[in-house]
Order: sequence, then C-alpha cells, then structure tokens
Amino acid sequence: MNATRQYLSASVVVAVLALGCAMVMSAKSREGASYPTVSYPVGYRAWTHVKSNLIGPKSPLYTEIGGYQHVYANEKGMDGYRTGRFPEGSVLIYDFLEGVETDSGSTVEGPRRFTSVMVKDSKRYAATGGWGYEEFRGDSTTDRMIAADAATKCFACHQHRAEHDYVFSTYRK
Repeated sequence: MNATRQYLSASVVVAVLALGCAMVMSAKSREGASYPTVSYPVGYRAWTHVKSNLIGPKSPLYTEIGGYQHVYANEKGMDGYRTGRFPEGSVLIYDFLEGVETDSGSTVEGPRRFTSVMVKDSKRYAATGGWGYEEFRGDSTTDRMIAADAATKCFACHQHRAEHDYVFSTYRK
C-alpha cells in the first residue's frame, strides 16, 4: 500500500511538472514564431497507449488541465520507452481531456482540452534537446498553441529529464 502511494505521488509530481510546462506553452501567442513547426499526428489513437493519468481536484493545475491525460507513442517512440533513448522519428502524444463527474459518482472523459506533441528530430530541434513541441487546441488539427519562445520554456522544464532523453512519462511494464 505504501509503495502504491509513493508510485502514485511520484506519478502526480511528474504529471504536474509536465502539465505545468504545457500550460506555460499554452499561454503564449504564436506571433513571430520561427521555430520549426510540428505536424498534427493523424491517427495517433491507433498507436500504443503508454499510460493514463487523472489530474484530480487536489492538483494545483486542476482548473486549467484537470481531467484525463492519455499518453501515446508511435513505434519508434515505444523503442525509446523500452531502451531509455528515443530514436529519430519518435513521436509522443499527450492527449488532455476534461474529467466530467456523472450523477452516479463516476468520472468520465469530457471534451478534449488540447493535444500535446513531442517529435524527435535532432537536426530540426537541436536547440531543444532534439525534440520539437506543439499543442493543438481542442479537437483542432490546425489551431496551434505554441510560439517560438514557448518551445524554449518547455525545454527549460524538460531539460531536467536529460537522463531520460527529456521525456517525463515512463512505460509501465
């Protein structure tokens, strides 16, 4: 039971840090962006589901991002989760959905808040540890939420995970 609480506490801390970075990125405008764009990952829900988190009412970020976070990875991304080093072409998706409480007391998925994308391309994104970042608002595949300076701010958070190839999430075996 104690190990379970520690695991859950650690998972919440990692989720809060990652989500805090996402919120910083979301707050910036796109004007003046010279950062190479990251494409929307069509079909990512058919990729491997890595894990899910539920950001509950006790989280300091609940108002902005409370609800479900589902993490997906393409095949190369899964190689990275297995080895600890993500190869070129890895794509990781963090799908944020509102949590909605039902009358019966269940919490179910509500509308999509945004979709965060990380793409490993060491040449294009050398300044940010080889990773490109983008977020797409709601269900949009084109409404981008990240500006050039936001990628640097996101990397400022992710650089603390250098020993894990700048990735917060882990694959549960």
